[in-house]
This record gives sequence, C-alpha cells and structure tokens, in this order.
Amino acid sequence: MESESPSSYRYMGPSYSDSCDSSGAFSDCNSDHSDEFPSSGSPTASTSSSGGGLHRLLISCAADYSDEVVRGLISEIESPSVTVESRRRAAMELRLLAKHSSENRLRIAAAGAVGPLVALLSHPDLQLQEHGVTAILNLSLCDENKAPIAAAGAIRPLIRILRTGTSTARENAACALLRLAQLDDLRAAIGRYGAIPPLVALLEFGGPRGKKDAATALFALLASRENKSRAVEAGIVRPLLDLMADPESGMVDKAAYVLHAVVEVAEGRAAAVEEDGIPVLVEMVERGTPRQKETAVRSLLEICKDGAVYRKMVAHEGAIPPLVDLSQSGTKKAKEKAESLIELLRQPRTAGNSHR
Repeated sequence: MESESPSSYRYMGPSYSDSCDSSGAFSDCNSDHSDEFPSSGSPTASTSSSGGGLHRLLISCAADYSDEVVRGLISEIESPSVTVESRRRAAMELRLLAKHSSENRLRIAAAGAVGPLVALLSHPDLQLQEHGVTAILNLSLCDENKAPIAAAGAIRPLIRILRTGTSTARENAACALLRLAQLDDLRAAIGRYGAIPPLVALLEFGGPRGKKDAATALFALLASRENKSRAVEAGIVRPLLDLMADPESGMVDKAAYVLHAVVEVAEGRAAAVEEDGIPVLVEMVERGTPRQKETAVRSLLEICKDGAVYRKMVAHEGAIPPLVDLSQSGTKKAKEKAESLIELLRQPRTAGNSHR
C-alpha cells in the first residue's frame, strides 16, 4: 500500500455510519459462506454431479442421516487408495453436515472426524484443503469441539493456510483460529505459532470478508498482551488507520476497536503516533457515530497518558472543541471519557514524557 500524507487519512464526507451490526462492533465468524453446490468447471463439479454424487450431497444436507454414513465419509477422506476427487466429495459432505446443526457437529467429532480433517489441511490439493479447513471451522462452532481440534494439531496448518491457501480457505482459517482463540489457554499459543503476521496481511490486502474475518480474529487474539506487541511488530497500525479513515470500507468500527486494543501497550501508542493516527482519531471524535466517538476518545486517552508531548499533539490537532461537545451531548460513557481527556489536555505541558 502506497504511503500518503497524514491529511489523506481524513474522513471524506459528512456521514460516517458503519455497515456493521448495531448490536456490536464484532460478531463471531459463523459457518462457511461457500457455495454448497460447486459451479461447473470447479474441481468438484464433475464428481458431485455424476452418478450418485448429487444424491449423496442432497442427503448430506438433511438432518436425518446415519452414523454409518459419517464413518464412511471419514474412511474416504483418510484412505490413501481413494482418488482425490472422491476425497474432495467426502470432505465437502462432512463440511455441509457440520454446517447445518450443532448436533451434527458433535456427532461428526464423536465419530472421529477431527484428526482426518486436520490431516487434510496439509494436503497439496488446494480444493481438498479448502473443504478441510471449512469443515474444521464448522465443527469449531461447538465449544465442545475446540479443545479436540487444537489437540489434533490444527493450529499450525491453519496458520500455514492463512499464508498460502485459496481466498476462501484463508478467510475460513481466520474464523477457525478466532473460535480456538476463545479458549484462554490457546490465545497466546496461536500468537506464538505465528498467526499474527498473516492475519495482519489479510486485514490489509484481503477482500471485504477477509478483512472483517481478520479484524475479528485479531481482536480476539489481542486479549493477550504479548499478541499486542506481535501485532505492532507485524505492522497492524497502518492498515487499521487506513480502514478507520475510509467510511466506505464498512470497517470503521471494527478497526477502531482493534486499534484501541493495540494502544493499550506502549509500543502500540508510539506506533499510532508515528503513523499519524492522532488526526484520524480527533476527526472521528468530531464527526464519527456515537460508538466511534467513544472508541476514539478511549484511544486518545491511552495515548495522552504517556506524557505531555503526546497531549500537546492532540490539543494542537484541535481535539478540545469536539471533546467539549461530546462531554455535553454524548452517551454517559462517552461524556465521562471526554471529560477525563479534557482534564488531561489542560494539565501543564511540562516535559514529562518519558518517550522524549
């Protein structure tokens, strides 16, 4: 992404409403959004539409199926003597079974599917990988399946797919890692295994869904302090500011929440200032939605606590007038945060910044 002057990160119009759900800036990644029936010309089209393939695919979407069918599908995906096309079809059917109900997810995992599906994540066939990672995502929607998926060794291959998989596989790998990161003991481990840099790359260069999935996964992972530092090192601040400054991205709220998690550590605050984040945050206080204003004030408060130099930069950017407005007309939390920041900005600007 080409570098631009700080002024280019300003909002571009009078309305800054975000397209995300008003019930919260983040929603969990749900089951896969892939087409259930492959289009003609796709690697699985010929097998799924020939002979009994389509019939079996229809059966796989039904709630009424036998454990014997599931065991047969597991046998197919783990048998070295079965053709790649047959394994693709079997993996797709397991994926679809896992997509449609929590009961199916538990039954499939109990039948022993987790290990064979994790093995597919390392298969050289990209379509087979994609079905495998998507099936793992669907199984991970059941809390009971998260620990067995991690125990089967899924984390490292999911991270590898984040770097090398198809676009759909990368998006679904991000979602699967998000689900696993909801277990406290896995969150730091996922960061240690190297998930942060490819998630930051997906946030910066992915498509609309990839960006949202990456932001949601990163937000979960940043609950770990060491992952915040990893994210700063991976260059997360610049793409976050780009998204915050672009109301057309549909990512303003998500990016603002992730940035706030980043500036909770000193290196994150320094990176936000160095990347000209203060003008973006002040503009958001002035012209954002109520939720955006509150989030921006919280981030500015974190930055200003580091000392007089940062406070002077925020004041010179013109923060006090919109903060006064917010302290009078914002939500209860926003008013409290705005008042705290105003008080901080009005402190004597002595040379007390330890970073200068």
